[in-house]
This record gives sequence, C-alpha cells and structure tokens, in this order.
Amino acid sequence: MVGAIGVTQVSATTGHNPGLTASEVAQRIAAGQVNTLPARSGRTVGDIVRANVFTRINAMLGVLFAIVAFTGDLRNGLFGLIIIANSGIGIIQEVRAKRTLERLAIIGQTMPMVRRDGEVVELPPGEVVLDDIIEIGAGDQVVVDGETVEALALDVDESLLTGEADPVDKTPGDKILSGSFVVAGSGAYRATKVGADAYAAQLAAEASKFTLVASELRTGINQILRVITWLLIPAGILTIVNQLFISNSGLKASLLGMVAALVPMVPEGLVLMTSIAFAVGVVRLGQRKCLVNELPAIEGLARVNVVCADKTGTLTENGMRLSELRPVGPGTVADPAQVLAALAAHDPRPNASMQAMAEAYPQPPDWTVSAVAPFTSAKKWSGMSFRDSTGTDMGNWVIGAPDVLLDPESEAAALAGEIGSTGLRILLLARTDVVVDTEPPKGSVTPGLVTPVVLVVLEQRVRPDARATLDYFESQRVDVKVISGDNARSVGAVAASLGLGSPDTSVDARSLPTDPAELADVVEGGVTFGRVRPDQKRAMVKALQSRGDTVAMTGDGVNDVLALKDADIGVAMGSGSSAARSVAQIVLLDNKFATLPYVVGEGRRVIGNIERVSNLFLTKTVYAVLLALIVGLGGVSGKLFGFGTLSYPFQPIHVTISAWFTIGIPAFVLSLAPNNERARPGFVRRVLWEAVPNGLIVGIATFVTYVIVNPGGSGVAFGSQDSVDLSPEQTQAATATLITLIAVALYVLAVVARPYNWWKIVLLVVSVAAYVVIFTWPFTQDLFKLDSSNLQMISVALTSAAVGIVGVELMSRIVPRYVAGRDVERAEDGPPRTRPRAAD
Repeated sequence: MVGAIGVTQVSATTGHNPGLTASEVAQRIAAGQVNTLPARSGRTVGDIVRANVFTRINAMLGVLFAIVAFTGDLRNGLFGLIIIANSGIGIIQEVRAKRTLERLAIIGQTMPMVRRDGEVVELPPGEVVLDDIIEIGAGDQVVVDGETVEALALDVDESLLTGEADPVDKTPGDKILSGSFVVAGSGAYRATKVGADAYAAQLAAEASKFTLVASELRTGINQILRVITWLLIPAGILTIVNQLFISNSGLKASLLGMVAALVPMVPEGLVLMTSIAFAVGVVRLGQRKCLVNELPAIEGLARVNVVCADKTGTLTENGMRLSELRPVGPGTVADPAQVLAALAAHDPRPNASMQAMAEAYPQPPDWTVSAVAPFTSAKKWSGMSFRDSTGTDMGNWVIGAPDVLLDPESEAAALAGEIGSTGLRILLLARTDVVVDTEPPKGSVTPGLVTPVVLVVLEQRVRPDARATLDYFESQRVDVKVISGDNARSVGAVAASLGLGSPDTSVDARSLPTDPAELADVVEGGVTFGRVRPDQKRAMVKALQSRGDTVAMTGDGVNDVLALKDADIGVAMGSGSSAARSVAQIVLLDNKFATLPYVVGEGRRVIGNIERVSNLFLTKTVYAVLLALIVGLGGVSGKLFGFGTLSYPFQPIHVTISAWFTIGIPAFVLSLAPNNERARPGFVRRVLWEAVPNGLIVGIATFVTYVIVNPGGSGVAFGSQDSVDLSPEQTQAATATLITLIAVALYVLAVVARPYNWWKIVLLVVSVAAYVVIFTWPFTQDLFKLDSSNLQMISVALTSAAVGIVGVELMSRIVPRYVAGRDVERAEDGPPRTRPRAAD
C-alpha cells in the first residue's frame, strides 16, 4: 500500500494560522475550556466498590447471615466471610485492572499535533483547549469537534458517525466531527467543542468502558442466578415448616436448619470467579502490552476460529529498504532519483515506502509543488506536479501500484509481476501529460496519459516470529487469511515463505464476486488475497461471519477501519493509525503479531475455566436444592403418615466447610489455569447437562446415608427448644452424612479437573488431606461441630459415597457423548460452525 503523498502545508485561507499563544491557552484552562476526558475505565473506584458490594449474591448471603446472627451462634455464620471475599477480591482485581487499563491507555492514545505560538507540538488529547488549531493528515483521528481552517485535498471518513463509507471532501469553513478520521490529504481545524461537549467524549465513554457488559457467559450466569433466587423461597418455607412445626426443633434451631439448607443453594463464588477471571485476563494482557478497550473482547477471543491479517505491519515489519530502480520506459529530463527524493521530502507524513526513498535519496532538489493528488486506498496511487526555482515545469509524477497504473499486457506489467512474485514490494514511478489533480476521464483511474519510467523495488523484512505464530494458529485449528492491498502474487509470495498458501493460489480481489454467497465461497477457500479495497475487506469479514465463523481482524491502517469495526474482534497495531486504534477492541501496543497467540490463549483460558468451575458451583446448587426438598417433603410425609420426623441434617458451619476444598479453593486455582480449548456456544445447556446429574447423585447419596444413620428422625435434631447445638447422636449422624456429601463432591472435582497434570494431582491430594484433618483432629472436630467416633455410621457413609462415586464416573462417560451428539445435530440443522482448513 502506498502512503499518502502530501505537500508542505500551506493555508488554503489567507495566511498561516500560528495557533494560540501561551497566555491564551492559560486563559482557557482557567475558564475550564479544556478537553477533559472521562476515565477510560468508565467507573470510578467508588462505582467499583458499590458494584461489588451491592450484588444479588451478597444480598442473599447477607439476609442469611442476619438470621444466624439473630440466633447468637456466630460460629455458624462463618459463611459470612464469603461476602467479604466476594466484595474484597472483586474490588481489588477490578481496581488493579482499571489502573492497568488507564496506564496502557496513556501509551496507546491519539496524540494530536497542535499549533502553539507558531510551533507544532504533540499533546495528549486532554490538553487540547477551545480554539486550538490542530493539524491533521491521512490516518489521523479527529479528537474534538471543530471547523476546518486549512484543507489540501482533505477527505474525511465519517463512517463511525453516519455509517456512510464514502469519504467527505472538506473545505475551509466546513464542520469536522470528532470520531471521524482522515483518509487523504492534509489540513487543520479549529477546536469548537471540547470535553464532554465533543462527540469524542461520548465515543470514548462507550468504546473504552471497563465493564462486564452483555455476553453469552454473563447472560447465562444471570439466568441461573434468577432461577436460584426463586427456588430459595419455596425451599426456605418448606424447610422452616419442617423444622419448626414438624420436628419441633425450636425457633433458633429451625432458623439454623433453614440457613444450612439455603446457603449451599447460592453459587456464591461463581460471580466472583467470573469477575476475577476477566480482571486477571486484563492484567495478564496488559503485561504483554495489550490494551483491552472492551472487556467482553476477552470472551470473544475464546471463540475465534478465523484470523484475517494484513501483510504489511503484521507478517512483515513496517520498515523497508530501497533495493533497486528498474527502468521500464524512456528517459526523462528529471532524474528518477531526484523525483523520488522530491516526493518523499514533500510528504508531511511519509509511510514506510516513502521513508525508504527518503533514506536512499536524502538530498531532494529545490522544487516546489504546484498540484497534488493524495493517495487513497480506492485508487492505489498518488502524485505531485513540480516546478523548479525558476518556475520551469519539472513534470507531473504519479507513484503507485503497477497493476493499477500499467496495461496488464505490457512488458513492464509482466516484469513487475515477475519481481513481485518473489515477495518484493513494487511501485511504479510514471509521468502523466496533465497536472495530477486533474479529474480522470470516465473509465480511467489516472488523469491523462501515463508513461511508465521506473519500477521501484522495495525489500520487506518478514517478522522473525511470524512463522511460529502461524504454526500456533494451525495447531489450534484457527484459519489465517492474509488480506492486503498489495499485489496478489507479492502477498502470496510472502505468505508462502511462511508456509501459508502460494503465489499461484493468491486471489486478486479485483476479480472477487459481489454476490454475498459467491463471495463467501471464494473467501472460505482462499488463503491470501491482494488488491483488496477497504469495502472489500469489510465484505470479506461479513462473508466469513455468514458461514458461522468468529472472525478476528488485525490491521493498522485507515483502510482497515471498516473491517476492524465489523469483525467480531478487532485487533489494531499500536503504531497504526489512530482511527484503527479507536475502533479496535484490542490494541497490540508492542506491534508484535506474535503477541496474538497469547491474546487468543487468554480468551480461551478465561471462558474455558469459567465453564469448568461453573460445573462445581452448580453441582452444589443442585444437591442443595434436592436435599432441602426431599428432607422437607420427607419430614412432612413422615408426620402425616406416622413414619417419624426428619429434620435437616446439617448446621450452617457444616455446609460452609463442605465447600472449602470441594469448590472454593479448587475453583479459584482452576479458574487461573491454562486452557486452550476453543469456546463453543451453548454455555448454560452444556453446564446444566453436567451439573444436574452430578448434583442429583450427590444429593441422593447424601440423603440415603442420612436416612440409614438416622432412620425416621430422632426428634432431637437440634436439642432442646432453647439450644442451637446438635445432640450427640445427631452430631454423629450429621458427620457421617457430611462425609458422604464431601466424598462424592470431591470426586466431582476430580472429574472436572481432568486431564490431570502434576499440579492438579497436588490440588486433589491437598483437598482430600484437608478433610481428613478436619474430620480426625479433635480441635477441628470441636470447632466445626463434628463427631466421627461412630464407626458404624462412618462405614455406611463410605459405602454410600462409593456408590455415588461410581454414579458420577458413569455420568462423566455418558453425558459428554450425548452432549457432543446434540452439538453435531445442532450444527447440521443450522449454519455450519466448522469447516476444513484451506490447506486441507
């Protein structure tokens, strides 16, 4: 891609505006007329604290803790520490992520060029004041609303505001809105609206919030929590009726029984683990110089199965070197080297190609520019008309893509194609017989007759880490499509050197069909694409999405903005245009394509681990609901039909410790573990298919143990009317029942932790050892109201646990096969979700 060719900026109005003076800037700062921007993370520390304290989970647990406090037995209120953990850890992680985000945002933000006291200085957007004169050129984003005061072939893309992709020509006096960006030409504008009044403030507030907004994962968890909230009401009523009116346990003991039944129904750590996983993801990516503009992007990364990458700046380094000049036409009065030096010298914002020419020819001639035609991605060329110091015409020169400027049947075009097929970058320097800003005749892309002069051969340096990155994506079954504005064979040659596609199979985008279905077929089958226009990049992304693909788009230029905006995940390079960075969900501040595997891996780690630990929390919810219902119904039925009473077997302290090493600590460890499995849709369905059978098995095994060790209910479940302690017999029964529950739940943990490695085995061993200590050490037995001295009851507990473990193992083998079969059926009924790689 050829960069914008501009001229030394000259005011299109009367005189050159020197900008504000230091005293004028001070006056505006004192008046508050500064472009003060909202916090990039969207929420203040106070907002974060309130959002983490006043949650649905904390409300549930808070009410239950208040009930325990009423009984006076605060030892049973140990679960109240979860409120502190939920709030404290969530606050710490989110504040840490907020600070990481803000620190990185300073590095990656747009830095406008502002005139102050006749000099041009680079300032942060927050230091722009009202009436500042801001210079702009191709690739720059407009940071505040303003009025154009200078314009030289200035074209502005307002698609982010209006949805209209065609650039708008701006002349002095025209309004220019923040959020738009320059696609061609150069100019300057005066800031008329700053701070909250400018559209940029609203855009930044919407695009850069640190919030857990809607996503399949969050939506699924909220649906589950809503159902649980409604289940708590009938379960609580049934439990309190059974405890208070049937088992005659007394008010305080009945309240403790109700709390013990309801606490495990609340998946107290699920929301906490989700928040921590997302926040840690932000921090980890920040350590790799990745700026996450939108937190849900982390979840989206886990679903990516196609990466569309630009060649320049992604597979190759931005830097280039002039290799040689190949004459392809008649000689001219002007030396081609002098022309290239003049073009580079008069370009106010040279790209890598122009910088290479400036390095090769550092002594430009004393020429002035009489006309200019800026580069655009649509026409693929730019040009200038020159005069020397005496006013002599030095020619009208254009430089751009040979396959656009040349007759495809000419010898020069054949030579350019031959050289380009080796991976070198080729530009054509040519003359025209009219000034370059002349409107091209109908059916032509250039003004007048183009006479080729020389081919400019540039060497591109392939990134040393590009091959390893592409190999990673191949191993993860992620397709890579190379989409570039360069010559198709050149793109294919560079990609082929990295083991991707070949020059012969590279697709020239000028031959792409316009029909969406046909386009989707071509894009799916192709690997490398050249001569792609910005609107085609956008159409190609949509074509892939129409086939069920989740697409990540990487880019750094203005021509990538539309595709970045429409891709599921937009990834911009930090050195790219401010427009590209503004619409991307993730910015690679170190400009390394090799960072992308870590970004994708982080997304997979987050969503995969959240799904894994969700199985643990929802298994607990299922068996808690089941126990509350069958114990309550059993007690009512026993009273009605004379079978005896049956009260809830546990106190709150029991259900609290049961979750410590079966869910709480293991879930935290598992949520931060590596996980490279690509996420699939259907989170809630898949989790429930695993959690419900496991929860039923745990609940049934626990209930059977309790019925056997305490047949019919003893009527002394919670001692006397004034006591909140269990009787010795019921303590032994509760201990045995708890052993069954914990043993089967530990096996559920063992299933969820598969496949094993050394640290998972250590985690399981530590969890089992911790419960052995709790149930055998006299101190912990007394502290947690346990009694494991009745060996007969313990043997019953272990037998029931063994049967439950067998049931869990069987479910772990049956359910995944059934769920996988359903996924295949869904894929066949709907749009295809997977497809063979192009290399296959």
